[in-house]
Amino acid sequence: MTKDVRTEWFSGTGAGGQHRNKHQNSCRLIHEPTGTVVTAQCRKREQSYSQAWAELERRVQEQHSRQNGQTVDLLRSDLIGTGMRADKIRTYRFQDDSVKDHVSGREARASDVMRGNFDLLHKSN
Repeated sequence: MTKDVRTEWFSGTGAGGQHRNKHQNSCRLIHEPTGTVVTAQCRKREQSYSQAWAELERRVQEQHSRQNGQTVDLLRSDLIGTGMRADKIRTYRFQDDSVKDHVSGREARASDVMRGNFDLLHKSN
C-alpha cells in the first residue's frame, strides 16, 4: 500500500505565528487507487505523518470491507431471491384442489401433485 500513497507537506493553517508559517509540518496523504485524501496538522512532522497514516489505513480498510459486504449481499440476494410475488414457482390452492406452475403455465389437481405427480406441471416437448 505504501507505493500507492503520495505524500505532500504544507504549512498548516490557523494560529501558530512564525513557527506555523515557516515550517511545513502538516501532512497530506493521497491514496491513488481509491482517491482517498487524509490531512493531519500537528506541531511535529513525525506526529502529523503517523496520525495521517493511521487515518488513511482506517478509511481504506473501511472502504474495502464495505465493497466486500456489497458483493456478498448481491450474491446472497441473487441466490435467495427477493421474496416477492414474482419469485413464486407454483401456487397451491387447496380449496379449489388446483396447483398452477408459473414457469410452464400449466395447472393440475393439487391432490395429484401432493402424491408426487409433478410431471403434470412440466411442459412436455
